[in-house]
Amino acid sequence: MSDRRPQEAAAARIRIDVAHNARVWNYWLGGEDHYPVDRAVGDRVTGMYPGIGEVARADRAFLGRVVRHLAGDVGVDQFLDIGTGLPTADNTHEIAQHTAPHARVVYVDNDPIVLAHARVLLSGSLEGATEYVDADAHDPERILTAARHTLDLRRPVAVMMLGILSFVLDTDEARSIVRTLMAAVPAGSHLVLTHPTLELGGEGNEAAMRFWNANATPPITARGRAEFASFLDGLELLEPGIVPCSRWRTNPREPEVAQFGAVGRKP
Repeated sequence: MSDRRPQEAAAARIRIDVAHNARVWNYWLGGEDHYPVDRAVGDRVTGMYPGIGEVARADRAFLGRVVRHLAGDVGVDQFLDIGTGLPTADNTHEIAQHTAPHARVVYVDNDPIVLAHARVLLSGSLEGATEYVDADAHDPERILTAARHTLDLRRPVAVMMLGILSFVLDTDEARSIVRTLMAAVPAGSHLVLTHPTLELGGEGNEAAMRFWNANATPPITARGRAEFASFLDGLELLEPGIVPCSRWRTNPREPEVAQFGAVGRKP
């Protein structure tokens, strides 16, 4: 993106009077792209649910383990990362292209905050390709149309949706989005998911989510194991199946976090 106008237009739409998920998440991860309102809401949520920082870090570490496994052990070299969030260390393209320099990565987000920082996400390897698509997760057909400019959807793709389905409040719609995306990619493709849950988080997490929905944007919903599993219908679960994302292919004694993680392979 050599033309700065999209970033400048996006920056003009950013509100700094309402806490926003991308910035609060960046705050919990120790980043610098946040405002006083984000820190205030982030601190209140942490006070109600002290484990939220561990959730954010565990989700990010899960991303790294999955991308290294898929790019290195499995040989997947195309990644469609939906719900990108603000750039931090060890972004998807950095991990994938470190393992497989020819890897192609498409990031998808419709948030003006993320768009304003998108240039950071486009500095990939010379051998590979990295692109950013301004699109909404609620519109999978638009995502697929744009992704085809960079990805060959006739070859396996890792569709990554870390935490994003929690912002699709209707579960049937969330299932439909997943089905549309996975129907467009061939056998050997993978679906990578994380999702907040109350089943591992207790009452503090529930109260924190209510506070979030009253004081920040976008609203979020938690889901139980059965609903989460339904997003993976028809796919072959990679071991160890559906687990707290902190325990996916790592030390099984790692503390649980209130975030499911799983990877499914399209047969």
